[in-house]
Amino acid sequence: MHALVGGTRPPAWRAEWGRLCTALLDLIFPPRCAGCGTSGSLWCPACQADVRVIGDPVCLHCGRPWASLRENHLCPQCRQSTLEIDGIRSAVMLEGPLREAIHHLKYKGRKSLAEPLGALLCARWQAGPLPADTIVPVPLHVSRVRERGYNQSALLAEPLACATGLPLAESMLQRVRATAPQIELNATQRRLNVRDAFEASGDATPGRRVLLVDDVCTTGATLESCSLALRRAGAASVWAMTLARAP
Repeated sequence: MHALVGGTRPPAWRAEWGRLCTALLDLIFPPRCAGCGTSGSLWCPACQADVRVIGDPVCLHCGRPWASLRENHLCPQCRQSTLEIDGIRSAVMLEGPLREAIHHLKYKGRKSLAEPLGALLCARWQAGPLPADTIVPVPLHVSRVRERGYNQSALLAEPLACATGLPLAESMLQRVRATAPQIELNATQRRLNVRDAFEASGDATPGRRVLLVDDVCTTGATLESCSLALRRAGAASVWAMTLARAP
């Protein structure tokens, strides 16, 4: 079982009670697949099979799939301007049923999807572990947490922490400034939008090799801003792993 840094876990009986309640509700109201809507499971076998796993070749730095790259090469974007983070890797492409599943996890309160989607992160880790001793989920601003009720990145990070045995430090990084949604912004606007939006707790960070976990990587601007905050607080290295990569 992984340790939790900067927070406490609920008693084991509470987690077990939650699973029992979920199982009972599933019997009464059978779940529908978040990808295609068919009845019977949260994430059906057909949608699982439709996921496109990201394999080599990818950019050595940002992890972007690039068919023309040879091993250990950088993509054209990173050759021009490298993100200030040690590296980014993503498990699967953001497309098809997976896009729908992530939307349900983030905006429709389907927190139970974090377990099967988190398993994709675990598979990515097994295929190529990253240098890290602490897992830090990308935080939401407190106003967004109040609105949504949870941080989807923290939920996705839990299965990865369990699988790797690395401690999960949910309070090491805070989003200290509310930002506009990134979805309609270009790369330059995204960087400006999240500049200085994060702050790391210095007493917990010095010397740590941090693995950031987030749901989606588009331009890497949010991950870069998190990395800068962690580096200022003394982190030795900052890598990131995301569930999905936007095309």
